[in-house]
This record gives sequence, C-alpha cells and structure tokens, in this order.
Amino acid sequence: QVQLVESGGGLVQAGGSLRLSCAASGSIFRFNAMGWYRQAPGKQRELVATITSGGTNYADSVKSRFTISRDNAKNTVYPQMNSLKPEDTGVYYCNYHQFLPVGDYWGQGTQVTVSS
Repeated sequence: QVQLVESGGGLVQAGGSLRLSCAASGSIFRFNAMGWYRQAPGKQRELVATITSGGTNYADSVKSRFTISRDNAKNTVYPQMNSLKPEDTGVYYCNYHQFLPVGDYWGQGTQVTVSS
C-alpha cells in the first residue's frame, strides 16, 4: 500500500508562484512514476506533470512554467509552479503510478486558486 500526503496549495495572484509537495510512504520504488494531476470545476482531471527515473513529462499548458522534481531519499515530489494563470486554478492531486502490478494511488488533493 502507498499513502500520499500533499501540501502547499493556496491562493496566489496571477503571475505568482507556488510550490507543492507530496510525500509518499509505504512500498515506494524509484522506477515507478510520481506526478501531479489537476481538476478544475466542471472539468475532467488532467495531467500536469510526471517524473520517473527516465525523465519528466509535462502538459503543453504548463511547459516552461512548471518544473517537477523528486527527492528519492524522502520519497517526495515537488512541482514548482511559476507564472501562474487563472486557468491553473483547480484541485491538484498527487499520483503514484505503479508499473508492476499496474496500479494508481492518489492523494487527497490540495486547492490552488489563481486570482486575476
């Protein structure tokens, strides 16, 4: 089993920055993926960024503004979010994706609100 605890959400003005964090505990393996997804009101949950031992992957909407990093010693993943826009508003969910056997674990979500 895997548990994910998120922190760092809040209210920020457009153009500002936020840094989220997600600490994982349990059966964590470095080759599995960790990442962040978000869900805006009335919309489906969407990918923000993921990181594995092989590299990173970003949604087109956040490329050049967000940077995801991972501290394997702490089993923690950090998205640094810069130049925030009102359309970045939503609930951000941490995800741990296990390749074998296939499985997904989710955090409880943290609210990010960007005011214009």
